[in-house]
Amino acid sequence: MPIFNAPTDDIKFVLHEILKCETLSALPGYEDASADLIDQIIDEGSKLCQEELFPLNQSGDEEGCHFDNGTVTTPKGFQQAYDLFTEGGWVGLSCDPEYGGMGLPQLVNFVMQEIISAANMSFGMYPGLSQGAYDAIHLHGSDEQKALYLPKIIEGKWSGTMNLTEPHCGTDLGLIRTKADPAPDEDGAYLITGSKIYISAGEHDLTENIVHLVLARLPDAPEGVKGISLFVVPKFLPKEDNGDWTIGERNGVSCGSIEKKMGIKASATCVMNYENAKGWLVGAPHKGLRAMFTMMNAARLGVGMQGLGMGEIAYQNAVAFAKDRLQMRALDGTKYPDKPADPIIVHPDVRKMLMTGKAFTEGARALSYWVGMQLDISEKHPDPAKREEAEELVALLTPIIKAYQTDMGSDVANMAVQVHGGHGFIWEYGVEQYVRDARIAQIYEGTNGIQALDLVGRKMSKKYGRLLRRFFHPLAAYIEKTQSDEALQEFVFPLAKAFAKLQQATVMIATKGLKDPNEAGAASTDYLRMFALVAMGYMWLQMAEKAQENLAGDAGEKTEFYETKLQTARFFFQKMLPETDARFKTILAGADSVMSLKAEAF
Repeated sequence: MPIFNAPTDDIKFVLHEILKCETLSALPGYEDASADLIDQIIDEGSKLCQEELFPLNQSGDEEGCHFDNGTVTTPKGFQQAYDLFTEGGWVGLSCDPEYGGMGLPQLVNFVMQEIISAANMSFGMYPGLSQGAYDAIHLHGSDEQKALYLPKIIEGKWSGTMNLTEPHCGTDLGLIRTKADPAPDEDGAYLITGSKIYISAGEHDLTENIVHLVLARLPDAPEGVKGISLFVVPKFLPKEDNGDWTIGERNGVSCGSIEKKMGIKASATCVMNYENAKGWLVGAPHKGLRAMFTMMNAARLGVGMQGLGMGEIAYQNAVAFAKDRLQMRALDGTKYPDKPADPIIVHPDVRKMLMTGKAFTEGARALSYWVGMQLDISEKHPDPAKREEAEELVALLTPIIKAYQTDMGSDVANMAVQVHGGHGFIWEYGVEQYVRDARIAQIYEGTNGIQALDLVGRKMSKKYGRLLRRFFHPLAAYIEKTQSDEALQEFVFPLAKAFAKLQQATVMIATKGLKDPNEAGAASTDYLRMFALVAMGYMWLQMAEKAQENLAGDAGEKTEFYETKLQTARFFFQKMLPETDARFKTILAGADSVMSLKAEAF
């Protein structure tokens, strides 16, 4: 049977000792976000995930969702768990108190996204989509739309979705055909007609209403992405009842089918059909892509947290199995003479896989929480310059968080299967599910190849490289600050070398890419991976410095914790960061070998 324990000690180490998250309480609106409150929220959330969500993960995978004549039923236990989730206010954790939210920092929401994803990724899809709908309406909706929809979404009585993809187009949203015609005799309403596919949580039985955010074209829409508008299309039309909004008649939206999938089987992935469904414009006409990207960018960070969560639970189960499974003797002599064989954790290859999982999850946790904190600063800091700086850093690191963490989450899940050997291939041990569940995170919300193109094609050149400088400058300053510390040199010097190569690669891609876009495209995935490893190194250097600082004082009962941090940091710098050398060489090789073969020759 699989296990899960929220890694609260490591979470709090990152929040309080690395990021000093309590400083967020100095920002307007976050005055109550003390360290004690944040810890209390995390402890309660961890308990909910461990005791209510995780026990449904494997059974939900086995049962899946049921589809019957347009109706979707979630697996046994999901409704009760969702009710507990909403009663605890978890949907509105970081939402605006004006509409019933708790108003906590986005950083706290990042933490919960990780824990929920680790405990039950399928379950997390439902409130996760609601969060995206909330964000889009909160930022781009009218005052009337906010007052109508946001309290219901935050309460959890209504949920949300985002409807982008159509059967003939995925990433290229300029090709969408769903249309929106002005409704006769309806004040401000439109009639939406078309079909959308791969709509997560498009239909289910957890809430009384589902609020769909749908991309469609107005009759006078220009071609391409400049002609896309965003509409809010509820499953049931809202009606006012004694000052409150309730559900009225069924709208012209229906679920045509649900997909049979490789993973996240307890999350309903739907084909949604719109037949003269009433919808209302969100934001300005033909500006829907901008509004939808509010959801997309938040979703990409959320998917990055899914990658981290899947890596964490896969790592935990691999460790538990490696400590228990007896096979052969250690290469350097028997370690457990009282047993017929040593546990496989003594073997170097097994340990390397476990250390990779450990170094990834702890480093990625620090990196993604740092981005979460920057998101809070970008939204709440009173200084516009500080807000802009943080916003640009978040924009730069979003494709890196999404792509690297989902790639590695999938890798660690596969390593967990390998550690389990034949048992890993068997359903009852749980880890094969993590491979299946983790795989989608590399695909949806923009494939990881698209994230790499976004990094080199948009973020690298935007504002004449200013986004890059938001990361390069503080990293360079930190390297300069720490390089004279003899105790840190084993970490600083490898990072400095990798950073120098990243800068060289940046210049080369920018130069060659101007002459031939294929040069930038061919280098993009390697560049993103290289960038991610350097960013992870930045986090690991900070954690190593803090661990050494604490060990130099009186670490007390946490001595082993900090010593383990240093040992894991050494593994990252010695065994994982050197990947930047290989990535650099492949970037230098250029695009010729990638692009020269004729299509007919494949």
